[in-house]
Amino acid sequence: MPIRALTRQLLKVIEWTPTSRDWIVHRFNMDSRAEIMNGSSLTVREGQVAILCKDGKIADIFPPGRHRLETANMPILTSLMSWNKGFRSPFVCEVYFVNTSLITGNKWGTANPFTMRDPEFGVIRIRAFGTYNFRVIDPRLVMVNLLGGAADFSAGNIGNKLRSIITSNLSNIIASSKYSAIDLATKLQDFSQLARQQLDDGFRAIGFELPLMVVENISFPEEVERAIDSRSSIGVLDGKMGSFVAMQQAQAMRDMANNQAGFGGAMMGFGMMGGMGGNMGMNAMQDDPTRGIGAAQPKTPKQQKVASKATPCSACKAPLAAGARFCGECGASQAAGKCGGCKAKLKPGARFCSECGKGV
Repeated sequence: MPIRALTRQLLKVIEWTPTSRDWIVHRFNMDSRAEIMNGSSLTVREGQVAILCKDGKIADIFPPGRHRLETANMPILTSLMSWNKGFRSPFVCEVYFVNTSLITGNKWGTANPFTMRDPEFGVIRIRAFGTYNFRVIDPRLVMVNLLGGAADFSAGNIGNKLRSIITSNLSNIIASSKYSAIDLATKLQDFSQLARQQLDDGFRAIGFELPLMVVENISFPEEVERAIDSRSSIGVLDGKMGSFVAMQQAQAMRDMANNQAGFGGAMMGFGMMGGMGGNMGMNAMQDDPTRGIGAAQPKTPKQQKVASKATPCSACKAPLAAGARFCGECGASQAAGKCGGCKAKLKPGARFCSECGKGV
């Protein structure tokens, strides 16, 4: 008996400080000589729980805080070991610390493309990837389903299991959501929330919860991506095409004004204006074929009325323009004068005097 007392290691304080952020379960280091004294102190830090196991069975679970190990707060272990209330001897058991804090920034992605049926593009193959956060909510369930005989268990160990839950259910989630390919590309945040809600049950079944699920990208075949880009552009310009064209025209004029070859740009602008004017003239000629270059313009009714009242030439009777002093046809003077011989009054346009016969 004294020899045993010298060889065994009596544990009075049990605590563990994590060395990494992605740990899930850690078994406290206890060799074959280690025994826990009655009344030992167990310290559990925030974001942890401690689990005592005896002969492979889960006994008591301790939340964050400082705990004194005695029969009062170890009811399950006391029952397993058939202790009386006032036991004093050391005992042997395993102590596990479980991380209950949020594990962030975990990546997921589809190893192979999966198919979806789209109402517009038919059956297409897509890929997806993103990130997710998770935490332990049922330490007992995690220990039973995942730990096995491992001494330590990290997020890397559980990563493949959690990613398989996501990717294996993703195609069913897309099908049940009724989202089209265009909806998936433009509503990633809404789809991420929907996916998180439906995947959370699978996480809880093994002792975890999924507080955040992010679908960062869904990739489609090239022809589908081009169609999505085209329809997105049309949607952006919906109802604003006039403003867009005006903006493009203003930008073109600004570029022309800033062009170093200013004269050439100006001449190009004048040429464009001239072309527009020519087109307008051609349109007018097409509307009225009688209107062409050099063509006589028809007189208005007012002009025709004025022409009918014009005074005829006193000599040849050709119509005279208003106020004309000589005839445009025969050259006769239209002013009334006096004969240079007999001084008799001459009639307008007369070439000879009616009194003496002398030529005017």
